[in-house]
Amino acid sequence: MSVISHRERLAEMLDDNCMLLLYSGIALHVSQDEYYPFRVNRNFFYLTGLSAENMLLFMTKRDGRTLSTLYIEEPDPHNIRWTGKMITAEEAKEISGIDDVRYIDRIDGDISAYMAYDTTETVWFDCQRHALSDLPDYNLEKAVEFMKKYPYVKLRNLHTPLAKLRRVKDEDEIALMRDAVAVTKAGLERVMSTLRPGMYEYMAQAEFEYEIACCGAEGTSFPTIAGAGPNGTMLHYETNREICRDGDLLLLDLGAKTNGYCADITRTYPINGKYTDRQRSYYNIVLAANREVARQARPGITTRELNEICKDVLADGLIKMGKISDRSELSKYYMHGVSHHIGIDVHDADIAEGKELCEGAIISDEPGLYIDEEGIGIRIEDDLLITGNGCEVLSADIIRDPDEIERFMAENRR
Repeated sequence: MSVISHRERLAEMLDDNCMLLLYSGIALHVSQDEYYPFRVNRNFFYLTGLSAENMLLFMTKRDGRTLSTLYIEEPDPHNIRWTGKMITAEEAKEISGIDDVRYIDRIDGDISAYMAYDTTETVWFDCQRHALSDLPDYNLEKAVEFMKKYPYVKLRNLHTPLAKLRRVKDEDEIALMRDAVAVTKAGLERVMSTLRPGMYEYMAQAEFEYEIACCGAEGTSFPTIAGAGPNGTMLHYETNREICRDGDLLLLDLGAKTNGYCADITRTYPINGKYTDRQRSYYNIVLAANREVARQARPGITTRELNEICKDVLADGLIKMGKISDRSELSKYYMHGVSHHIGIDVHDADIAEGKELCEGAIISDEPGLYIDEEGIGIRIEDDLLITGNGCEVLSADIIRDPDEIERFMAENRR
């Protein structure tokens, strides 16, 4: 089981005389009896395979021996009546591979008993914070609470070693990523077969999300981006309320999430089924950059180097078109990086641009051009698995060639 090996690999990185407390999190309150949809702490999911709220993974390491205990909510008939089935201890054991499963109301007493031995020197919490302005999440609040009670131990950030582990996917994770990409392919094919002038962006979004739901996806990897015409030049456009006009392009940045793992794919389609000559010229430049990044991606290269390769192709293409005269002008039309890691999060565990890629990493390949003055936004994004001497394009079956797209749209129109 994958999560067992994840815990074993983490245990090798931990020092003796430490404990680890990792909470799954709780649902955030909106108002009255309404809550935001619960999203499990990704590191908790990575180490347990569980995605329910109010759980805790408790690990200790002493004399080279690591023990794991899982705490869950005790199934309550009243709560089950209102909100549905709760996971049992036996189910939690089967999914996580942890034999010692207890109920969460025991945790304070268990921690007190463990700390009474006075051998714990370090405690690990997930203290990751994306920005200073972010509110502290549940794990960070629990870390502060713990350190007030036991200020003499050293606090360490669990996010750091887990980010290193999550950069490399094992065979189980790769299989799950393949599933997510396959479901995304089905959703995009439905969009191509239904797309026509007069639709609204949210209708294309609905076609995609309906299809992936029918395929068993648990949801989208992130809010679907469906930008028609000039909206396709906005990198994280999510409004999706404008009409899809004849002669414009529709940029779709989206992905299915299956079994906790994300796909991240972008395709740009002609709304009426045919690219104009101008659109096709820009499209082919982006496609050439997409293919060159995939050709160059391999162990030992960095995402920064891949981005420079991408920029070279984009700049050369625009210079040949007469759109720019020098590479320094490219930033007007391309302003983001070409690659990030993908996995449990669509932008998976952080990695510095200067860090070399290694076998087992899964990254995006997403060059784009955004021509504001012409209302043209084009991005082509694939998911790449870094292999022993190159890469495999996991999304190779999601057509991207403009002739193939036009042919598919003509032959499969609903």
